[in-house]
Amino acid sequence: GDAACGSGSISATGAPGWTRTTWPSPRRRTGSDTPCAGRPRRTARTRPPCSPGVAAQTERIDVGSAIFQIPARQPAMTAMTAATLDSLSGGRFRLGLGVSGPQVSEGWYGVRFDKPLARTREYVEIVRKAMSRERLTYEGEHWTLPLPGGPGKPIKLTVHPQREHIPLYIAAIGPKNLEQTGEIADGALLIFPSAEHLEETAIKPLRAGREKAGLTMDGFDVCPTVPLALGEDEDVAALADTFRPYTALYVGGMGSRQQNFYNRLAQRMGYEQEAAEIQEKYLSGDKQGAAAAVPHDLIDRTTLLGSVDRIA
Repeated sequence: GDAACGSGSISATGAPGWTRTTWPSPRRRTGSDTPCAGRPRRTARTRPPCSPGVAAQTERIDVGSAIFQIPARQPAMTAMTAATLDSLSGGRFRLGLGVSGPQVSEGWYGVRFDKPLARTREYVEIVRKAMSRERLTYEGEHWTLPLPGGPGKPIKLTVHPQREHIPLYIAAIGPKNLEQTGEIADGALLIFPSAEHLEETAIKPLRAGREKAGLTMDGFDVCPTVPLALGEDEDVAALADTFRPYTALYVGGMGSRQQNFYNRLAQRMGYEQEAAEIQEKYLSGDKQGAAAAVPHDLIDRTTLLGSVDRIA
């Protein structure tokens, strides 16, 4: 969640026993010429957020959250965190948010996954208002600040952000979420990006959201997360196998049969039958079978595999 980020990222892996880390991927459009860095994913559970550490040891690299989960934090807390990290980094922080999914939101955080788009919109509005250092008042469907009938009063942020506007990104998968992201955010964090399908699965709804807000795609960051495995071209199939469990987890197990955003994305990319098979096997407990059912073509389209020449 608290990984350093920028305008796209590449998750890299190697032989068994290696750790995975993240580097910047080529950018469609960015408001900064600085790249991003990440931390080894394997140690993410035990290490503290790396953004302050990266910021303290660097001068030009941008750092950010990819992502802070919306049900995990109250919006005012997110605003305080973002303002603090922007100050510590000298104005190099980018705030990435994501609404998560019903199983995590309700099962782990105890927050109902009702009206996720409306909840995201309100959250973004509160975060931005708090970061502007206005006295915080808000009346919405999901949040009312201060709470009525109690001792609460409008409070303003005591931390001074380095900038008046901290770039805000949203992790989005579905068409409606992507459209709203284009409307209310400064960038979108994408997963399983396929060059062949990116226009239909992401750019088109993002552009619709920008147009709804009276804006263009100029200055809007489209940030794909792209797994990377370097090796000889004749080993591409074996390199792709590295990402079978990862892909099966998201397409098959990250959600229920009724609601899995990653599964629906795979379907929109033309893998309807394969997505159904992966999900059925995964949810029935056959994780190895689910991984085996992931088409090589799906992995190859959404990762960077092989030699530098092949990837280039």
